[in-house]
Amino acid sequence: MDINEIRALSDADLEGALLDAKQELWKIRFDLATRQEKNYSRLPATRRRIARILTVMTERQHAAAAAAASAQPASSDAEGAS
Repeated sequence: MDINEIRALSDADLEGALLDAKQELWKIRFDLATRQEKNYSRLPATRRRIARILTVMTERQHAAAAAAASAQPASSDAEGAS
């Protein structure tokens, strides 16, 4: 899953994808510890997927905070003028 696909997800889908990725990471670690997993490359790939999801979630939080900050002074200026 690349970054463009992750950005296309809604906030609820992002949270679900993050939960799924964290569960998959736990399972991969368990399987590696019990020597049931032979494909070691799945571990960093899953960690990268988690990082991408968290990056998009953080970008959206910063964008929402910036939008709220830019909207708030405009409304307080209007109240002060009246």
